[in-house]
Amino acid sequence: MTDLVRLERDGAVGIIRLDRPPVNAINAVIHRELLEVAGQVAGDPEIRAVLLYGGDRAFAAGADIKELLDRTPGEIAVSGRALTNAVTAVARLTQPVIAAITGYALGGGLELALAADFRIVAEDALLGLPEVTLGVIPGAGGTQRLPRLIGVTKAKELIFSGRPVSGPEAVSIGLASRAVPADQVFSEALAMAGRLAAGATAAIAAAKRAIDDGLDGSLSAGLELEAQKFAELFGTEDQKTGMASFLREGPGKATFVGR
Repeated sequence: MTDLVRLERDGAVGIIRLDRPPVNAINAVIHRELLEVAGQVAGDPEIRAVLLYGGDRAFAAGADIKELLDRTPGEIAVSGRALTNAVTAVARLTQPVIAAITGYALGGGLELALAADFRIVAEDALLGLPEVTLGVIPGAGGTQRLPRLIGVTKAKELIFSGRPVSGPEAVSIGLASRAVPADQVFSEALAMAGRLAAGATAAIAAAKRAIDDGLDGSLSAGLELEAQKFAELFGTEDQKTGMASFLREGPGKATFVGR
């Protein structure tokens, strides 16, 4: 690996760090390394929450256009699938995932951020899917994840125009959870990840799967999945700890181990 994507640790929080200066333009190496790092996170039971971060200057300012300019449709199909697979691997992590966004999250950068469960953004950040201004469309989940998050009409407006939104507007339309000054983005996201990592992460993982997979099917199928996940949690240590603690000490006092 060339370490354009690194896995770092802060206690039980795994930090997936993009590091391709100056603005983390996404190339084929990042596709491959992101998929590898997501696999490492998925296989590490000690990681109980995940933070996606691109540094102070930019989360990721989209694809490396120089790499794409002269590609044929067949070549793009292969490279596009590689990025989609990497982004999907992040989306399918059982741990809660938070994207900490400073500077730019554009094109493939925003598509990666959309794979997170939460986005904390800088007030002066710019988020968008500008692909139509290049004569193409989002190709790594943008046309699918953005409408599910902010609604079809608003997603079409942003995708058809290619215009970016600021941090506060991202919050107002439901694209981000919180907008804070740029120098507070990482600490706010890390604190949130730490709180989630200390929680009942087996239950969080079950809820995440029920929500994400349930949205892809019918209501009846989603209810069946929810019932299945609910029942499965009664085989976990956290369920026994949580309920015993509730009866003994009241709510909110349990210490969970994530299994």
